[in-house]
Amino acid sequence: MNKNKLIAAYSDFMIHLHETMEDTLHSFAEALEISKQKTSESNELSHEELDKISGYVKRDVEHAAQGLTAKEDKNSLSEWFKFDVELIENFTLDAFLSVADKTRIELAKIKQLAETHTYHSGDITVPGTFICDACGKEIAFKTASEIPECPACHANTFIRI
Repeated sequence: MNKNKLIAAYSDFMIHLHETMEDTLHSFAEALEISKQKTSESNELSHEELDKISGYVKRDVEHAAQGLTAKEDKNSLSEWFKFDVELIENFTLDAFLSVADKTRIELAKIKQLAETHTYHSGDITVPGTFICDACGKEIAFKTASEIPECPACHANTFIRI
């Protein structure tokens, strides 16, 4: 599996998701399916790879929607990402936040409780800081990236902090 191809597809998926949610009144679930179809048309991905990317995006957007405050200021964003938002490169931050905000509203409407999202080595994720579930080692990403094994203990499970 070419990880660079998956990282590029993750970014494309986010752009499609933003466009879909901006242009219409689709639910988040509908927008995910439409974005999945658009991503499959513009990237050479297997069905399995496309499902993984869709799952990664869904996880990240739901996590952001549950964690961001309604007031999207730089301090709030910096706290969520765990580093200065000006350091984020090659990522459509406005698109991500727009989708996250709409998803936050949708989640509130259906009264879903926040759940702890688990991240695994090999997953593709949005920029942020993660902590190893086994040893507590923090790793940070400034662009969409693949989560590696823990550099300290080689564990494979992380949570976003």
